[in-house]
Amino acid sequence: MFVFFLSSGMFLGWSLGANDASNVFGTAVGSRMLRFRTAATLCCIFVILGAVVSGAGATDTLGKLGAVNAVAGAFVVAFSAALSVYMMTMARYPVSTSQAIVGAIIGWNLFAGSPTDSHALSKIIITWIACPILSGIVAVISYKIVCFFIRKRKIHMFKLDEMTRYGLVLMGAFGSFALGANNIANVVGVFLPVSPFNDIELFAGFCVTPAQQLFFLGSLAISVGVVTYSRRVMDTVGSGIFKLSPVMALVAVWSHSVVLFLFASQRLEQLLLNLGLPTLPLVPVSSSQAIVGAVVGMGLLKGGHNIRWRTVGGIAGSWITTPVFACLISFICLFILQNVFQQTVYLP
Repeated sequence: MFVFFLSSGMFLGWSLGANDASNVFGTAVGSRMLRFRTAATLCCIFVILGAVVSGAGATDTLGKLGAVNAVAGAFVVAFSAALSVYMMTMARYPVSTSQAIVGAIIGWNLFAGSPTDSHALSKIIITWIACPILSGIVAVISYKIVCFFIRKRKIHMFKLDEMTRYGLVLMGAFGSFALGANNIANVVGVFLPVSPFNDIELFAGFCVTPAQQLFFLGSLAISVGVVTYSRRVMDTVGSGIFKLSPVMALVAVWSHSVVLFLFASQRLEQLLLNLGLPTLPLVPVSSSQAIVGAVVGMGLLKGGHNIRWRTVGGIAGSWITTPVFACLISFICLFILQNVFQQTVYLP
């Protein structure tokens, strides 16, 4: 039965791949610097690596928001988030799976009568606000540095084009790794408390934990979403908000990737703690907000006249409606599953 219930997590992973791959490679594909097939292949490889190697950091905060303690309840939470993301993907909006899963967990908390951790929720909401702003600031600063370097070195146009293409490949790989590390918590995080998996001992004492096994399955689902359906949203991000030059596309992916990595890396957090410096919370932030913030930031740097504000408004509206939809769908589906299909969706 666990395999059946896990199918909703796989659906959510597919939805995330279909939607959020645009945030990593949408600007590169939209600016005609990379072919979609190349972008999709790179994205799949590094999403899996990021999820398995560094996916545990953001999962802990999400677990504190609401401990879904029944496998049927975890199924509904993941399904509700996936359905919300899928509907927005059909409308070609780059939505936030982080917001969708948070809304679905709150729906479970309301149905189960379980308190929502206000500290964890406030931490997540603050990062939602800070994420696009921070990404925009990083994009503006990075773009100015890159432009200064180009003028200083007097790089020829053809050489610049070649360097930008290689840069997009590297930044796309980094962004995919950061996406897997930060957002895998959204896909299978609710299944961790009810997972039946055990440690798998491999060669040389290497051990694959139950969490890593779930992360691997979730990242495979993300990869399928990348390959099968991400092209539609890539077009919106790549050229629907602001017409990006190849250099701007490179800076946008870099800024997005840095922000996701900052909110996912346990090693960076430990390094800052050792140095006595303040740390950023390890939470699953919105990949969509990060890339949109970077694109809008550079658009404003150019005067803001060519930004398609109607598209930006539609995307921002989807960020508000997604968690609300996910919460409502979660509550209704939990009621149906418990009262019609007699499934235990929460343990008192």
